[in-house]
Amino acid sequence: MEGKEEDVKLGANKFSERQPIGTSAQTDKDYKEPPPAPLFEPGELKSWSFYRAGIAEFVATFLFLYITVLTVMGVSQSKTKCTTVGIQGIAWAFGGMIFALVYCTAGISGGHINPAVTFGLLLARKLSLTRAVFYMIMQCLGAICGAGVVKGFEGDSRYEMLGGGANVVNHGYTKGDGLGAEIIGTFVLVYTVFSATDAKRNARDSHVPILAPLPIGFAVFLVHLATIPITGTGINPARSLGAAIIYNKDHAWDDHWIFWVGPFIGAALAAIYHQIIIRAIPFKTRA
Repeated sequence: MEGKEEDVKLGANKFSERQPIGTSAQTDKDYKEPPPAPLFEPGELKSWSFYRAGIAEFVATFLFLYITVLTVMGVSQSKTKCTTVGIQGIAWAFGGMIFALVYCTAGISGGHINPAVTFGLLLARKLSLTRAVFYMIMQCLGAICGAGVVKGFEGDSRYEMLGGGANVVNHGYTKGDGLGAEIIGTFVLVYTVFSATDAKRNARDSHVPILAPLPIGFAVFLVHLATIPITGTGINPARSLGAAIIYNKDHAWDDHWIFWVGPFIGAALAAIYHQIIIRAIPFKTRA
């Protein structure tokens, strides 16, 4: 009888009443920080998976520009926004395409589809400089081709009349306003990317099912809702470059630097915030 009482007590106390949650639940036994990616990886250039990933980035960015710019053109050519999807529809097109394309390409290239995302992950040493440069080139080429196909559908005159989906700082806002909007918008996106794809979080919260492309696409949707009235929302230098090259008007190039400088600053801030403040990786390395 006494032995049975001991068994009951053991069973009752086998699990503590309050389980640790959050980072306190994580121990070195169930997760180890992966080593940083090398800056240069010559062996990548001999691997088919390297080029396959670049092709995936090209195709994904091509499709992204095709769908999104065509949606923008459809809204622009209507005399009344009541007969179109409006700003909300444009935002859904951008967010929805990112959700779908990240889901499709994440297992092949990581599903960046954005030089700013690639830059942020490079700063966090998640990929090599060789791969980052290759990705950015393929993303920009894909964006140019995607915008070019839209121009082919719309025709030169109508395409130019409707603005070509190019990003510009809208009337009533300064260049500083546009730069700030791009920095903050890209910060939201890249911070979401880091959080949604955090390997430690996935290991710790494995009981919580999460589809990484969903929060990323939703972040893109929300940022577009907020900043379309200011800059048309860039937060993706490849998207801005592709539309600007095909549209090729002076006023599209006047503000174009904003759609590179802003996203890169925002991506850098997000990488620093997540890696140093949230994850405290440099301090763990010293310890």
